[in-house]
Amino acid sequence: MMQQLQKRKGILNWDMLEIQNHNSSSLHWPIRHGIVEDWDLMERFMEQVIFKYLRAEPEDHYFLLTEPPLNTPENREYTAEIMFESFNVPGLYIAVQAVLALAASWTSRQVGERTLTGTVIDSGDGVTHVIPVAEGYVIGSCIKHIPIAGRDITYFIQQLLREREVGIPPEQSLETAKAVKERFSYVCPDLVKEFNKYDADGTKWIKQYTGINAISKKEFTIDVGYERFLGPEIFFHPEFANPDFTQPISEVVDEVIQNCPIDVRRPLYKNIVLSGGSTMFRDFGRRLQRDLKRTVDARLKLSEELSGGRLKPKPIDVQVITHHMQRYAVWFGGSMLASTPEFYQVCHTKKDYEEIGPSICRHNPVFGVMS
Repeated sequence: MMQQLQKRKGILNWDMLEIQNHNSSSLHWPIRHGIVEDWDLMERFMEQVIFKYLRAEPEDHYFLLTEPPLNTPENREYTAEIMFESFNVPGLYIAVQAVLALAASWTSRQVGERTLTGTVIDSGDGVTHVIPVAEGYVIGSCIKHIPIAGRDITYFIQQLLREREVGIPPEQSLETAKAVKERFSYVCPDLVKEFNKYDADGTKWIKQYTGINAISKKEFTIDVGYERFLGPEIFFHPEFANPDFTQPISEVVDEVIQNCPIDVRRPLYKNIVLSGGSTMFRDFGRRLQRDLKRTVDARLKLSEELSGGRLKPKPIDVQVITHHMQRYAVWFGGSMLASTPEFYQVCHTKKDYEEIGPSICRHNPVFGVMS
């Protein structure tokens, strides 16, 4: 039945996800690591979102879509063709996710002035990007990708639980690991001290997770100890989970900023914005700021020593911005951006598209002021 629906509709209906684990079902992914791979499926997906879930008439609305870092101009053209020709929208703007995340950070009390210059750390389920933005423009040549994200943390916690043989049903080990990650995980300031803390008084720190066996319907309970802090720790010690990648996230951020033009480096250090669900771990921002500050200060000290004390580098202000809309930063920034009068001025219109063609969407103007 599901395969027949896929042949007719091109994409799996969200309402049928409850039977996705049946042997007769198969899932298709139009997007991989943020980049669209199957445009036919993507068009069907957008059709379902607009008509079934938003219940909107696309001819009556201007649309703001987001794109991942390093998205190709050709992909923007494909997007324009779908939106203008298939859905007949009157206007379209394709925004860079990092710029929207910067706009969303303005809700934080830590932000003094509204600026579109900063370093965005965007970490979701599949990939983490460090993206420098200067005055609304992404410095594409300096973007770095980190092969550690939410899914890797889930797999690592799953591995830790399996090694302890805590009695989790094998078919539910991944689901249990994900629940443990989302409910109990946090970032610790010092790994050794954290181990000692658990060893000294385990009852105070060890949590219990209770699940239901999908086959027997009986409850099972597991103790969650070291997994609470070891999961997110792979951002700072990636070699725990991936021996091929050993660079901590703080060093990646520092390297990205150091690769940028010298005149924007200080603003990039001063406005490091977190975005995405995998940055939501408690004390993630605090640990990142501390580790990054240590790296920066060590380099300044080395410069002073190499100069024989003749140079006194000016201290660099390192600030990591956290805020309550962090998980949905891109969406929230987009809603802020689309609610301004300027949005309609920078959108590409259907008339422009008909005159010039899809190449008009290869470039999108940067917003000047958002209020």
